[in-house]
Amino acid sequence: MDDFKTDSEYAALGAEFGGSFSEKNIRMAFIRKVYAILMVQLAITFGFICLFVYNDSVRLYTMEHTEMIGIAFVLLLVLIIGMACCDNMRRTFPLNFICLFLFTFVESFLLGVATCAYEADEVLWAAGICAFICLGLTAFAFQTKYDFTMMGGMLFVALLIFVIFGFLAIFLHDQITRLVYACIGALIFSLYLVYDTQLLIGGHHKYAISPEEYIFAALNLYVDIINLFMYILQIIGSRN
Repeated sequence: MDDFKTDSEYAALGAEFGGSFSEKNIRMAFIRKVYAILMVQLAITFGFICLFVYNDSVRLYTMEHTEMIGIAFVLLLVLIIGMACCDNMRRTFPLNFICLFLFTFVESFLLGVATCAYEADEVLWAAGICAFICLGLTAFAFQTKYDFTMMGGMLFVALLIFVIFGFLAIFLHDQITRLVYACIGALIFSLYLVYDTQLLIGGHHKYAISPEEYIFAALNLYVDIINLFMYILQIIGSRN
């Protein structure tokens, strides 16, 4: 699951659009729009997860038609590249919403497939813990005086190293190594959630994302949350 982190773009957006957050009503309207979109995305994802966890026929049908998973991965990659590189796909209505919810449905499908490897109670525990952590981190991002938007470069390097190590970890079957990898992943995406939240807030932070990029902002938060959920699920399910 790839993230939409493009730190050079964030810096440019902050420099170009930082002043657009000067009025509180504009900022608050932008924040409300982003979180409204995010809630719909998470509701769709939760629905897919429940469908795969509790419906045996859906799970078995997907396992018998694995080509669906391959098609979903290719479509997801195309959407990621397109939305990261093409401004019109993120800013032009209704194309931006079509791309956003197409991405959400494909990602939710893949996430539902991934949760099939775990028990239903493990999935619910992971969802509850993830929700609790996300609420806490969001409150922290809004209240803290520390500016996490300046950590973009460090977070990107950490994520890059983490992804490279992830490819190597595929060939490792040591349970401890996988548990440590999942813990590091949860930590990285927890920090990214704070980082992306502060980019959304703007205000006194050094960098801010443009109000025109509400799709991009919602997508970043969504990717942070689902990655955090998956690593928490791996930690909980590591005993099996």
